[in-house]
Amino acid sequence: MVRQPITIPSILGRKKSGKKLVALTGYDYSFARILATTEIDIVLVGDSLGMVSLGYENTLPVTVDEIVAHTRAVKHGLNNPLLVSDMPFMSYQVSVEQAVANAGRLIQEGRAEAVKLEGGIPVCEKVQAIVQAGVPVMGHVGLTPQRVHQFGGYKVQGKNYIDARQIKQDAKALQQAGVFSVVLEGIPGELAGEITRELKIPTIGIGAGKDCDGQILVFEDRTRLLLMEEQLAREERLAAVGRLSAGIAHEIRNPLASITGSGQVLRDALELLPEEDQLFGIVELESDRLGHL
Repeated sequence: MVRQPITIPSILGRKKSGKKLVALTGYDYSFARILATTEIDIVLVGDSLGMVSLGYENTLPVTVDEIVAHTRAVKHGLNNPLLVSDMPFMSYQVSVEQAVANAGRLIQEGRAEAVKLEGGIPVCEKVQAIVQAGVPVMGHVGLTPQRVHQFGGYKVQGKNYIDARQIKQDAKALQQAGVFSVVLEGIPGELAGEITRELKIPTIGIGAGKDCDGQILVFEDRTRLLLMEEQLAREERLAAVGRLSAGIAHEIRNPLASITGSGQVLRDALELLPEEDQLFGIVELESDRLGHL
């Protein structure tokens, strides 16, 4: 049976059917080909590519040009999943006109089918304008990585009443502005469950508990890569110890050979008392033992 392409209406329909949405990030053609063989519903070309693929310390340096290039590469490898592109930092914050223009680039040049942007009530005017321009929008509230410096790091949001209420209001405002779904990141599971029950659009969680309408994960698991890096560093340290040991052994064996040889010459040349001969024997024995370490 040929699987039908995932569309915005089919995503919205999952809220009613109760079937969980599955979303993954993707950054290049090769991984997109792998994702195309699965039952994934949504592939997000996230600005997380800055940290996963480009080596940046956070998402802030990522540009529209980089997102466009990676989105286009992913599109070449996909068929059925809905392709969503992140709008990177400062690509929509300046003005409504800027937001619409950059969203249009991601659709036209990157060949995305929807865009995602971070923020709540302050970005709703831009969300509405982008939607009115014909570009579907996915919202994103809670822990929004583009505000990492304001948050003082990647910390769980909405842990107190005031912050939780604000996140809930942001999600409702985004729904009113026209988003077809909203990502809930880094918030308590109880709060995510409340938002999910109160919204008419699907919620997609990442670090937000099990009660969302779907989940999104980073495809390239950094944990495994870090373990590999640590293993390589450990092996290099062990190799360095081995090289040091070999060098020490070499430096020890050279004088030991001289000591043993000299002892044998003296032992043969001198008329030794039995106890003196025994001492020379001990020197030769211990020198031989050290030479084999």
